[in-house]
Amino acid sequence: MAGRLSGKRVAVLATDGFEEVELIDPTRALKSEGATVEVVAPEGGRIQGFKHHDKGETVAVDRPLSEATSADYDALVLPGGVINPDALRLEPEAITFISEIYKAGKPIGAICHGPWTLIDADALDGRRVTSWPSLKADLTNAGAQWVDEEVVVDQGLITSRKPDDLPAFCAKLIEEIAEGRHDVVVT
Repeated sequence: MAGRLSGKRVAVLATDGFEEVELIDPTRALKSEGATVEVVAPEGGRIQGFKHHDKGETVAVDRPLSEATSADYDALVLPGGVINPDALRLEPEAITFISEIYKAGKPIGAICHGPWTLIDADALDGRRVTSWPSLKADLTNAGAQWVDEEVVVDQGLITSRKPDDLPAFCAKLIEEIAEGRHDVVVT
């Protein structure tokens, strides 16, 4: 399908415990604009989604993390759910993957609890972000300027608070990926 994102490859990094709608809606929006989207996870097979506290659908993993490199992708999406980013933070390979995409200046979209992994990837110092409110202290302590807004864009880093923000999040995500690489000052 032709669209603003034709030829772009986007990784959605997730594991068991992702918030279902925060993976499904961005994936659908990106594909509708012509992007190739792959679900990347620490293990192959399927990962378990959640609808808040209840189990939701499972999603097929397109590529195990061990077979993915940051050079394979033009952008990254980090869905939330409490369990998902908490588990990814303990996966050194996941943190390296995120960090490499960040340092390359590629767009990263993170929603709800998704920005949690950005702490371990050293991608927040001096950045303006939002998230689920319970992450405010964690993100601030990592050097971010936390704000309570529907969607925040800072040099290709796109963040949102919750599932209700998905329409604005997806629109900005598409816009930033279409724009491409950003110059990010990494110290």
